[in-house]
Amino acid sequence: MAAPLDMEPTALSLELLPTDPLLLILSFLDYRDLMSCCYLSRRLNQLSSHDPLWKRHCKKYWLISEEEKSQRNQSWKAIFISTYSDLGRYIRYYATLKKAWDDLEKYLGQWCPRMIGSLKESVREEDLDAVEAQIGCKLPDDYRCSFRIHNGQKLVVPGLMGSMALSNHYRSEDLLDIDTAAGGFQQRLGLKQCLPLTFCIHTGLSQYMALESVEGRNKYEIFYQCPDQMARNPSAIDMFITGTSYLEWFTSYVNKVVTGGYPIIRDQIFRYVHDKECVATTGDITVSVSTSFLPELSSVHPPHYFFTYRIRIEMSKDALPEKACQLDSRYWRITNAKGDVEEVQGPGVVGEFPIISPGRVYEYTSCTTFSTISGYMEGYYTFHCLYYKDKFFNVTIPRFHMVCPTFKVSTLRMETNHNEYAVAEDEDSTDTDEYEDRRRVLDIPAPSGRCPRHT
Repeated sequence: MAAPLDMEPTALSLELLPTDPLLLILSFLDYRDLMSCCYLSRRLNQLSSHDPLWKRHCKKYWLISEEEKSQRNQSWKAIFISTYSDLGRYIRYYATLKKAWDDLEKYLGQWCPRMIGSLKESVREEDLDAVEAQIGCKLPDDYRCSFRIHNGQKLVVPGLMGSMALSNHYRSEDLLDIDTAAGGFQQRLGLKQCLPLTFCIHTGLSQYMALESVEGRNKYEIFYQCPDQMARNPSAIDMFITGTSYLEWFTSYVNKVVTGGYPIIRDQIFRYVHDKECVATTGDITVSVSTSFLPELSSVHPPHYFFTYRIRIEMSKDALPEKACQLDSRYWRITNAKGDVEEVQGPGVVGEFPIISPGRVYEYTSCTTFSTISGYMEGYYTFHCLYYKDKFFNVTIPRFHMVCPTFKVSTLRMETNHNEYAVAEDEDSTDTDEYEDRRRVLDIPAPSGRCPRHT
């Protein structure tokens, strides 16, 4: 018999559902909605407290493992709530930063064990509040969150944020602890409201984070300072940009480290970038190149962009013994962004004439400068066979590009008549004496030797 037409269908209520499908529905809720369910009814309160529902949130937001839960001897819900009460303001960032720190510690433990001992324990929330009161600026939550995990590192060598060595020039950047960073907080013209994140005890180089949008910087932008040598005002500071936020800056660096993007040399992280396509094989010999930009030896005004490159020459281990050979000379073809070409030829590399035999690897480091923001190099080495001394052959050096990072010009320069500070940008200079002059202008201690160029 059909139902009367005037009868309305009964509304379906969640509470009328059996327990299993209702728990399944609740498992798709975020922690905020799951908590709200506790206040809707007695049944939903009981079901939303079902401990397995909170396991997913503990793992997603706080990276709590089964082992840690066992050690804490608490329910998943209790762990989530207690952790949220301490770190709730950082819930957007905590899992990402905690994973980055965990991955970095694991990697350092395997490849750079002495660096582990330089890491400092976390700071308390009240310590970060005290720093904000001291400097009169708010710290971004992603920065604060990272220091709730690790308070940077001690001022030691090697630095956590990477090293660079070239001839007698050496840089190694420490990740500053919160108190040291606060002590270096800047209020002077050119670096107003900027907080140092890193520091190198050898060069005095720091990466800064802008805590406010002033002097042409975006809020939370991270950069290397670069004095404008052409400006009459010493407060004119150009900037090489290295990050748009602390989270992006730190996690991208860690990812590069733990994926092997940076080589480990003598228990240190060296910030050379290798393009996997930048490899050339000639017979049994393979040449590969990695490059790095050195902000501490570069300037925007005048345009002088300093790059270092690391070259690896390797003979296949399967090569015949009679393929052993010795490097005699090098040839470089150097092209800047304007298409200007310079050719360099000379004996050996870095004053050496390495012998290459099956399975052997030879590596060396050299440098170059451009007056344009990019350029590339390519060329070849000439070898002679050790078994057939009258036999010579060339080995290709693959083309490798060098590009200056994004930079911003000082607002003091922007506000000044550009004609007053006209800059000649027509020539590249690779003269070593000019390199020494640049170092003095940049106020970097001059090394006892000179940088070998194009070797």
